[in-house]
Amino acid sequence: MEDPKQLLSATYELLKSIADTVPVLIWTTDINKKFIFFNVGWSRFTGRTIEQEYGNGWTAGIHPDDLQRYQITFTSSFNARKEFRVEYRLRRHDDIYRWVTDSGAPRYATDGTFIGYVGSCMDIEDLLDSERKEIEDVTAEAARKEQALFEEVIATNEKLRASNEELASINKELEYAQEELRSLNLSLEGKVTERTKALTKSEAEARGLNEELASTNEDLAATNNALVSANEELLEAKAKAERGERIFRNMARNIPGSLVILMNPDHRYLAIEGDLMLQLGYDSSDYTGKHPTEVAHPERYEANKPLFDRMFAGERFRTERIGDDEKVYQIDLVPLHDDENEIYAGLIIALDITDHRQSEERSAKLAAIVESSDDAIIGKDLNGIVTSWNRGAELIFGYKEAEIVGRSILTVIPEDRQHEEPIILGKLREGNKIDHYETIRQAKDGKLINVSLTISPIHDKEGRVIGVSKIARDITEQKRDEQRKNDFIGMVSHELKTPLTSLSAILQIASMKPKAGDDSFLCGAMQKAVQQVKRMTAMINGFLNVSRLESGKIIIEKQAFNMGELIEEVIDETRITGSTHDISFVPCNAIEVVADRNKISSVLTNLIGNSIKYSPKGSSISVECKARDTDVLVTVKDEGIGIKPDDANRIFERYYRVQTPNMQHISGFGIGLYLTAEIVQRHHGHIGVDSEYKKGSTFYFTLPL
Repeated sequence: MEDPKQLLSATYELLKSIADTVPVLIWTTDINKKFIFFNVGWSRFTGRTIEQEYGNGWTAGIHPDDLQRYQITFTSSFNARKEFRVEYRLRRHDDIYRWVTDSGAPRYATDGTFIGYVGSCMDIEDLLDSERKEIEDVTAEAARKEQALFEEVIATNEKLRASNEELASINKELEYAQEELRSLNLSLEGKVTERTKALTKSEAEARGLNEELASTNEDLAATNNALVSANEELLEAKAKAERGERIFRNMARNIPGSLVILMNPDHRYLAIEGDLMLQLGYDSSDYTGKHPTEVAHPERYEANKPLFDRMFAGERFRTERIGDDEKVYQIDLVPLHDDENEIYAGLIIALDITDHRQSEERSAKLAAIVESSDDAIIGKDLNGIVTSWNRGAELIFGYKEAEIVGRSILTVIPEDRQHEEPIILGKLREGNKIDHYETIRQAKDGKLINVSLTISPIHDKEGRVIGVSKIARDITEQKRDEQRKNDFIGMVSHELKTPLTSLSAILQIASMKPKAGDDSFLCGAMQKAVQQVKRMTAMINGFLNVSRLESGKIIIEKQAFNMGELIEEVIDETRITGSTHDISFVPCNAIEVVADRNKISSVLTNLIGNSIKYSPKGSSISVECKARDTDVLVTVKDEGIGIKPDDANRIFERYYRVQTPNMQHISGFGIGLYLTAEIVQRHHGHIGVDSEYKKGSTFYFTLPL
């Protein structure tokens, strides 16, 4: 019979060996929440000794922001004696915090007494394919060793049962021997009495006989005590072996998204564990000793039988299957050999790799898109450190990926623009996106590049911002084209002003001559010619203002003036030119602003003129002005054709014109509202429009008080 202590020690060493082999961090606690065991994987990950981690010392490695959430989850689960799963950041041996998933399950003795927790912890950040493969191989090897342990535990239990039966038999033999001794004692006592009466013996001989009998009784009592102690040790060893079996099952259950099946060469189940049981069609029934055809449809067994045959023929292989739920499962089939290299069981491990496959496909597509883009697509963390750099970024900025990854994004930002980066990162940390932000960046050779940036925050699955994705488009040539166009427009507009001024003077003089005669046609024609020259002069002035605005030559000359008086002046001038619309204005209280009076006058003229241009004759136009806490609000409301939402979003863009059939007969170049918006914005005000298509529009702007 094997020594129980040796058997127990071997079982514990085998359990510890398996725990040190698996690619996860294993821990256990006692009944008082005290952590009493960490495997080798834990020490390698944290870089700390078991003595440092013992008890609650290991919590020093939890990120301070995650500690309270972990303690609440762990304590509530511990008090309820329930399984739990929680994610937090754990400090690695290189002082970098890594996101891990930690899960634990309660352990119970054979009598139902709670004896603590067993749990596992896994690093879930950025696993490389090679690392995944290694983990899968180690997990499979661990599963094989665990199954071997399971088989050894079963065999140990059989040995323990045999030992118990042998002890019971020995106990019966001892009871029989004790009965015989009692009978022998009685017989000896009778003989002693008989001999005492019959013979006269020396007192020394009688005393020696009594001592011999006492010694025999003591030896028998010691033997009985030793047998009772051995029996107690065997019972304790059995309880510990059962605890070891439960630990094994808990370890199998704690492999996320898995199903572990142990099968004998007759294709009968020895054990089934894992959180995919229900998902793959296995209920909570006891499968031990049953054939697959006894618990599922025979067609399912026939479809899988060739795989079982290959496994029991000695082949170790992996395959993939699509489940009824359209999920992808990775199946590993491993034959288990005994000491004589005979196959005594087969281990089948199924893992749900659907998310992994989908992630690989998405990553491949995204990588292809990113790599083929001519725009610079850059990834960086919340400290501005570059984490990814595509081919487009290499072409635009001149830095190779190996040169820039790991360095600050300030490398490509000119010194006079580096104040932008903290502002941008601050907005992104709040979850905001930045669209089409035009600025200047610097290439490796020192050349300055005009770029348009679209910057988006990168969130993790819990919604936290963990990084930044930036798309930079080189708009240097576009800027040059715009500058050339503006220079050309400004030059042409300036050259046209002189002949137009002369033409306007000639027409005004010539228009006075027909008034003295009777030629009504010539009189009307001259008036129309003068109006057309005025319109052309206004257009040329608009183009000149655009050119001055974008070259930075337009000047805002601020002065204090009464806003109500200015509005009345503009309305009176509009009426003098012959307005065919009813323009109303409710005089407002004395509101004084500090702004460029002439340019605000042009803003009012443009907005009122647009309302007249795009409203039917005889309709009403209302102008309002009111002071608010920090600004003055001016509105111009009409009953015109209105603006569609898509056009309203772009109405203030340069040269933008609404394209509708009823707009084709209305002249314009799309610069009036652009200039109006720029003037308001340069006064630190705001301009906008509320419009309903075919029902009218309300343009409004604000100026600071």
